[in-house]
Amino acid sequence: MALSGKAKKLAKFDPTLLAVLSSRFESIIREMTNTVMKASRSSVIKNARDMSCGILTYDHRLVSVEEALPIHVNALELTTRPITELFDDVKEGDAFLNNSPFYGVTHHADLTLCVPVFFEGTPLFWTLSRSHHADIGAPEPSTYLPFAATIYQEGVHFPCVRIQENFKDKQDLIRIGLQKIRVSNMWYGDYRAQVGACRTGERRLKELVAQYGIDTVRDFIEAWMDYGERRAIAAIKKLPAGTYIYEVRHDPVAGVADEGIPIKAKVTVDSKKGLITVDVRDNPDCVPGGLNLTEACAVASCRIGVYYNLEASVPHNEGSSNRIVPVLRDGCVVGRPSHPIGTSCATSNVNERLANAVQCAFSEMGEPYGMAEGGGNFSAALGVVSGIDRRREASVEYITQLMLALSGGPANHGHDGWLTYECSVGNGIMVTDSIEVDEATYPILVEERRIRQDSMGFGQWNGAPAVQGAYRSLTGDMTLYVCGDGGTFPAKGVLGGLPGANGGTWRRGRNAEVERLPDFYNGAFTDGEAILYRSCAGGGYGRPDRRDPERVAEDVNRKWLSVATAREVYGVALTLCDNGIDYQVDTAGTERLRATN
Repeated sequence: MALSGKAKKLAKFDPTLLAVLSSRFESIIREMTNTVMKASRSSVIKNARDMSCGILTYDHRLVSVEEALPIHVNALELTTRPITELFDDVKEGDAFLNNSPFYGVTHHADLTLCVPVFFEGTPLFWTLSRSHHADIGAPEPSTYLPFAATIYQEGVHFPCVRIQENFKDKQDLIRIGLQKIRVSNMWYGDYRAQVGACRTGERRLKELVAQYGIDTVRDFIEAWMDYGERRAIAAIKKLPAGTYIYEVRHDPVAGVADEGIPIKAKVTVDSKKGLITVDVRDNPDCVPGGLNLTEACAVASCRIGVYYNLEASVPHNEGSSNRIVPVLRDGCVVGRPSHPIGTSCATSNVNERLANAVQCAFSEMGEPYGMAEGGGNFSAALGVVSGIDRRREASVEYITQLMLALSGGPANHGHDGWLTYECSVGNGIMVTDSIEVDEATYPILVEERRIRQDSMGFGQWNGAPAVQGAYRSLTGDMTLYVCGDGGTFPAKGVLGGLPGANGGTWRRGRNAEVERLPDFYNGAFTDGEAILYRSCAGGGYGRPDRRDPERVAEDVNRKWLSVATAREVYGVALTLCDNGIDYQVDTAGTERLRATN
C-alpha cells in the first residue's frame, strides 16, 4: 500500500529527535510540577500532590502530561477548548482561570490555570496547571459536598475567565477569591504557584522552539501524535475482540441515592481496527446531589480504565486517546450534566467506581487480562478538617484535606495491589501525608497509623490491605467532613479473588467508647475526642489457593496476614523458624491442606 504524503513525512521524522523532543516536553512539565509543589501553601497540594500539569497544542491536542493524576489530565482538551470558543482575542500575556464543571473542568475545587504560548506572534501551545484547592467558598468548609444539589451551594465558580492580561492579575477577579474563600492568603498563594508553573512552562517552550525552529517542532508534534496512535493500535490488537460488561455499585447516600448507585461499563474491543469503545449510557440519571460526574471526569475515567489495561509504555497523548471512544449520555450520573446540577464530588466517589468498572471489564476476557476493583475513597483518613489554631500567640484559621492513609490498590495478573494506590483515578500519584509535617502545620496529633491485618482482598494476587489509624485536635474544636465510599460495598475481586475490607470512620469519646459514624458525615470534635479511620482495601485476582506459599509466608512475617488466615484462606501451613519470630512454609502440611480443599 502506497503511503500518503503526510505518512511519508511522518515516517521520515528522525526517531532520535522524536525521543529527544518528547523528553524535553516531559522535562518542562516536570519543572512546572516542581514549581507548584515548591510554591504552594496548602498541604493537599504541596505535600499530598493533589495537582497536575500538562501541555497541549493551541488547537487543543494533548502533547504530554508526565507524572500527573489520571483524572486531572485525561480530558484536558475539554478545558482549553472553551477558551477559544468564548474569546476571539486571545493574546500573549493572557491567563485563564477555570473551575466550572460546565466549561470542561473536573470539579469546582480543581482550579485550572491555562496560559497561551506564542512564538513570534504565532500561538503554538497551552500550558496548564490544575490544583485541588483546600477551600472554594462553599457554605460549609469543604470542597466535597454530596448533598449540594446545585452549583449554587458549591462556592465560587470562575467560568473560564481571563484572570491575567499583559502578564498581570486582574484585581477585580482576585478580590472575588480573597473575599469569598476561607483562609484566602493560602488560596492566593496556591493560585500564584499555578501562575508560576504556567509561566515557567511558557518560557521553556519558547526556548525550545527558538532552538529547533517552528517547522521542526510542528513536525515533531504530528510525528509524536502518530507514534502514540500507532502504539495504541498495536496494543489493542493484542487483546481478544469482543464486548465485555462489568457493573459496580456506589454506597447508599441518604436523600441522594438511598439504594446506592449502580454503574455499568460496556467495553467493546475491535482488535482489527485497534479501537476500544466504552459505552456508559446505560446508567442512572443525575442524582439530586454532588455525586454526578462532569463531562471531563466521565471522559477521563473511560480512558483511564482502558489505559490501565494497555502496555504502560504507550504514550498518553492525543494520538493514543483517539483509539479510546467514550460514549456518554446527557443527563446521566456518569455522563454530561446540565447546568446547574451539582458535581462537587465528581473527581471521587462515583467517578472512581466508573474507572473501576472499565478496568474490571477486561477481566471478563479471563486470565491474564484485567484487574480487580481498587479500594473506595474516602474515610476520615482523607477528611477535610478545619478550625482555629490557638497554639500560637495569634490564633489563625486553618482548613486542609488530610492524606493520612490511601486506599488499597487492586490486584492484577502477576502483581499484588499497590499499598499507596489511593483510588482508581489517582493510581499512586498522590502522596501519603508526613505525620510530622501535618502535626507541625496544623493543631492535630496523630496517634496511630498502621496496616490492618487480614484486610487485603485475598487472591492468587492480593489486593493491597487497608490502613487504620487515629488522630485528634490539640485545640478541641475541629470540624470534620467525610464523603466516604466503600463502607457498604467494598472493592470486589475478580476471577476467584475475594473482596477487600471495607472502610469506615469512628468517633472515640472522652470515655473511650467508640461510635461508628456515617460514611458521609460532617460534625465537630471537641477536646478529648478522637477520629478513628480505616481505609478501603483492594480486591484480589485469582483464587487464593493458587497463591505461592512463599508469598503467603512473607505476608505473615510482615504482619499483614495472620497465621490462622494463611491456613484457612490460602491453605498454607506455617511453622516457626529457629529465631522464634518469623514463619516458614510447611511444604508437606500445605500440600495436605490444599489437597482437601
